[in-house]
Amino acid sequence: TDVRPPVISLALSPGSGLFVAVLVQMTIAGKSFIGGNMEIALAANLTASSRLGQDAAGIPRFSARNCHIALVSVKTNLPRSVLPKVMSKFLDSTLQKVLPGLLCPAVDAVLNLVNAKFATMTAEIPLGTAGTLQYILLNPPMTNETFIELDLKTILHQEEGKEVELPRDQLSLSPLPPKRDAATQFILSANFLSAELSVLQASFNLNISNNMVLGLLPLVTTMLGALIPEISRVVPPSQPVVTEMREAKAPVVTITQDKSFVQLFSTAEFWTSPSDSAPESLFILDV
Repeated sequence: TDVRPPVISLALSPGSGLFVAVLVQMTIAGKSFIGGNMEIALAANLTASSRLGQDAAGIPRFSARNCHIALVSVKTNLPRSVLPKVMSKFLDSTLQKVLPGLLCPAVDAVLNLVNAKFATMTAEIPLGTAGTLQYILLNPPMTNETFIELDLKTILHQEEGKEVELPRDQLSLSPLPPKRDAATQFILSANFLSAELSVLQASFNLNISNNMVLGLLPLVTTMLGALIPEISRVVPPSQPVVTEMREAKAPVVTITQDKSFVQLFSTAEFWTSPSDSAPESLFILDV
């Protein structure tokens, strides 16, 4: 007739996985053999442990190892004269046999929900239209008292499906940065970030025209002529200009103790388009 919200405690088991303790409180009602209604209010403690490993596809997976039910308290409205004998028989023959089959499958159900979340980890992640990124476990998960460490392998594919080779980093993850409560830390290497940006390299290409430079002076040859006089001598004034930005080589990420840098190597080619002739390249800058 009454099931209270469970009180759940979780703890990491070093070298193993997860330990779960659930306090369950419920009231069971029915007809008494001596007549009238009978109510039994009970509290039971469910404890279970699960192992964290990886399956054949390289996905983390929890699997239940054992599940135990211990009765914490039992209260009933039966007369005290019949209570000891009746309750003893009821506990031995009914509750101790029924409760594990009633409550332990809930542990498996919760672990299956968590495993379903893990299953999405190996799905290909689109990097816009430039390619895809995929993670798989490189080594079995490591569990200690305070966190779970997943050593991931990253697989990058360009748009045409070609895999991008990543340098094999010999990184030491010890000591890790200070762990904040209820926080997940995601540690990426400079080589991986450089490779991911290289897949996105074409995405940095763009053409800049009047409409893209809002709030600035019109992008015309007159403005450029003030900086480079030769332009004013060879090109009519106030011709519209288009700046064509193109990535020249792969980006490079550098990570130090205190700072991180991303270097993008581009060329900026300035074009003018007279109304009566083909577009003309004015000059190229390395950026």
